[in-house]
Amino acid sequence: MKKPGGAEKKKKQAAPKDVFQVFSEKARDHKDLVSRWAVLQETRVEYFRGKDFVSFVRNHLELKDILESDRSLEAEDIANILLKKNLLVRCDRVVKTVRPGKKKLSTFPAHLEIYHDQVFSENDAFFAWTFVKRRPLWQTLLSFCWPVLTLAICLFPVYPHQVKLLILYSCAGLLLLILCLLLLRGLVFGALWILLGKRFWLFPNILAEEATLKELFQFWPQKDEGERPKWTARLFYAIAGVVVISLLRHHAPDEAARARYQKRVSNIIDDVLEWSPSLALSGIIEKQPVVNITEPNDNVTDSKSSDEKLFSSGDSDDETIPNEEVEEVTENTEDSDYHQNT
Repeated sequence: MKKPGGAEKKKKQAAPKDVFQVFSEKARDHKDLVSRWAVLQETRVEYFRGKDFVSFVRNHLELKDILESDRSLEAEDIANILLKKNLLVRCDRVVKTVRPGKKKLSTFPAHLEIYHDQVFSENDAFFAWTFVKRRPLWQTLLSFCWPVLTLAICLFPVYPHQVKLLILYSCAGLLLLILCLLLLRGLVFGALWILLGKRFWLFPNILAEEATLKELFQFWPQKDEGERPKWTARLFYAIAGVVVISLLRHHAPDEAARARYQKRVSNIIDDVLEWSPSLALSGIIEKQPVVNITEPNDNVTDSKSSDEKLFSSGDSDDETIPNEEVEEVTENTEDSDYHQNT
């Protein structure tokens, strides 16, 4: 006799997966669907624009074959079904006013809110995925590497000296590269903004939180769409920059102060690089006093005798009479004896 539980399990396994769920996963993973990340009710979500979804479906008709019997549906109808199945949620931008110095609203806002009418639209409408995206294998493997990396950082003091130098110079070089890049960006932007009134950022997305890896290393900025700044503002910031640079040069430390600071920093770095467990253990052992536990009475008597010697030596030093005083006393006694005899 077969168990009824086994039949129910077979039915669950044989149940087909929702075709719209599969379509959503394929569309979300596709690189041609332009999407961004934003904050929706204190939660980071991935979203896209309505007109981008329509053009994506029209350019990739092969994805509609996943829908089987519903492959003849238009992009608007597919999106409405996804909204009904709670695979999508329509959102709207939180900031609906143009910022000062801008001519239009941002193309992809960073903060969203749920729209009251959950119907698909192409006109300034945003749609966020509601399901959790499946994590690829490389991300799963990378998550196991984070504890190993943390342990490796904690074990840095016990590394060999050559490995410490390699890590130190690599981190210092990377930090110097980042600082030089940020300084170069600031100098180029400030010079062009003051002289020409143009906003020009090298690597414009290098500090962006929601940028992809490709956008992060974009070298050339997009066309400046903001209004040109007034000449009074440019003149004010030019004077302020000259004043700040002059103050920094006037209050800069002298050569002696820089040498002291450099020596202090180099000493700290040397202490970190030259530290080893063997030296630490040897220093701890040398600081500990050596006590013979098997002969406690002898130690006590020795300490007492040493104390008595100290006190006796102190008393003898106090009671000793200088040689000059002794000679004076003997001379006086001899004189008195002489007078008596005479």
